[in-house]
Amino acid sequence: MSEPLLEVKNLSISFRSGKRLLPAVQDANFSIRAGEMLALVGESGSGKSVTALALLGLLPPAVAVISQGQAWFQGQDLLQTTSRQWQDIRGRQIAMIFQEPMTALNPVLSIGQQLGEVLQRHQKNLQKQERHARCLELLQEVGLPDPGQRLQDYPHQLSGGMRQRVMIAMALACRPQLLLADEPTTALDVTVQAQIMALLDRLRRETGTAVLFITHNLALVSQYADQCAVMYAGHILEQGECRQTLQQPQHPYTRMLLRAMPQIVTHGRKLATIPGGLPEPEATPKACAFAPRCPFAQDLCRQKLPPRNTVKPGHTVRCHFAGQTPALPQAPAETPASPGVAAGPLLSVRELKVHFPCRVPFWKRQRKVVKAVDGLSLSLYPGETLALVGESGCGKTTVGKALVRLLEPSAGEIILSDGQHLEKLPRSQMLPFRKNVQMIFQDPYSSLNPRLMVSESLGEGLLAQGIGRTPAERRERQIELLQQVGLSADMLTRYPHQFSGGQRQRLVLARALAVQPQVIVCDECTSALDVSIQAQILNLLHELQQRLNLAYLFITHDLSLVSCLADRVAVMYLGRIVEQGSVPEIFGRPQHPYTKALQAAAPRLDAAGIKKLQLEGDVPSPISPPSGCHFHPRCPYASPKCRQEYPPEIKLSPTHFCRCTLTTP
Repeated sequence: MSEPLLEVKNLSISFRSGKRLLPAVQDANFSIRAGEMLALVGESGSGKSVTALALLGLLPPAVAVISQGQAWFQGQDLLQTTSRQWQDIRGRQIAMIFQEPMTALNPVLSIGQQLGEVLQRHQKNLQKQERHARCLELLQEVGLPDPGQRLQDYPHQLSGGMRQRVMIAMALACRPQLLLADEPTTALDVTVQAQIMALLDRLRRETGTAVLFITHNLALVSQYADQCAVMYAGHILEQGECRQTLQQPQHPYTRMLLRAMPQIVTHGRKLATIPGGLPEPEATPKACAFAPRCPFAQDLCRQKLPPRNTVKPGHTVRCHFAGQTPALPQAPAETPASPGVAAGPLLSVRELKVHFPCRVPFWKRQRKVVKAVDGLSLSLYPGETLALVGESGCGKTTVGKALVRLLEPSAGEIILSDGQHLEKLPRSQMLPFRKNVQMIFQDPYSSLNPRLMVSESLGEGLLAQGIGRTPAERRERQIELLQQVGLSADMLTRYPHQFSGGQRQRLVLARALAVQPQVIVCDECTSALDVSIQAQILNLLHELQQRLNLAYLFITHDLSLVSCLADRVAVMYLGRIVEQGSVPEIFGRPQHPYTKALQAAAPRLDAAGIKKLQLEGDVPSPISPPSGCHFHPRCPYASPKCRQEYPPEIKLSPTHFCRCTLTTP
């Protein structure tokens, strides 16, 4: 075995809060060799990102205290590195992919300028043309369509998945020896996710780059990681070879994380959750931190910190009763509620189009437009969940924003249940509509005002809609909302930057629920959540839907979530719906080649190893979509007819239709 490229010993990190020191990471030990991927998994707030930031010298010195530990990288202790030394290390030897792309990218610099900065700082021998060519190559590597145009764009002009790919390209620019990837695939659809993971896998195998992979997606971990470390409340509870750790987990926490994962076969079954939540840093017990939530905890667990036991060579567990606990019970099956189709739709969309003008030089006469949504029709009924799936950049988020009139439609109709045309509704009359239709945005940090406390963010909607006659009633409602999404009442006085990514996602969900809407547009509302909180949120959404007869437009790229929560599925490609049907129809009898490719690319807990990406090529530019069927350049079954005309809608059942020349009624 080669010597470790990175070796972390007894790392402990605390944060100052007044005169107290609150522990965030406690006695962490792990190592990564060249070309190896170590996955660091656990719930949001367990200390994963703090560990990565410490290894890159990015912890705020005013509040963060590294009380003990070492992090050896090529004979140098990273924890003792000076600011001048970090300037040469960051980006060139060690790079990081941050969790939230919108906050990591500079909003006033173009994508080309930000990529060029990295190359100009660390590869000074490159000429301007060489830097430009390298930037194009990086965007092509991460699968960004029309890279030449994207270099001129600014971060706000890209979708969440596109921004994530830009940030990945910046991290890979100088081919670092160590890559710290903090949720690098959170905002990516399944095909691009597979493409990015294949790129990282190829990079580490060909160049020897080591990867610290922080994620909550255990399916990706099982397919790509070599080693796995399970973290909880700052402690690494279980660590070992990835396949052995996930197939034969010894710690109850690892087993409960795996049980909480949604699977395509779990349709109609309530998702398993881990009761309770992580302890607050000031209340972290000196004994086993997981004991308050563990169904097998005994008196010894509450009195004494478990030692690091070696189960097998290379497999360690911090548990007094590792491997001695019985099997966990399965979640009870439920009968899915039937959506209220007979009651008529709450929203009907007919031939919706949303086009954006494209910047062109003034001397060019031809005016180009980005056809983000190009003739989309759907209906949303009371008490049902309609999932809108597709690759990043296909127009899903644009549809959601158009439905709540945050974007003005270019053409088409949006008809409410009372027959009113939303696209014709004046802005002055939108307030009652805002109460009934709310949206949960993809990027929680950019959708929360950083200058407002949680109580103020939650209270805005209550005040605007006249909910709660007194401040005491509104505060009671705010506390109730936080408890519904798994947060505590003392968080009302905090600001958004004081929360983890998953906690911020729960805050925006609470804000959407505050005014008791009838329709919620959920734009990747669980993408930043770990599997346990994700299961809690999905169960909460399901319970609220049954109790309040809510309708959800659930925008996501995670097909396992679709199979668990949705009643119907609409598959979108380049601004249009190519297939739509019930969950059993889409997952059991998919007809469109694109639908089949999305399912093939979805990661699974599969011991056979890496599932290869089956969908080749990039999404065409919406500025100049292909003639005929938009999918034909990537379709392995394309015929001359596909290149000439867009296929009509073919009805396969009352709820199932497909747009493909290969489909027969």
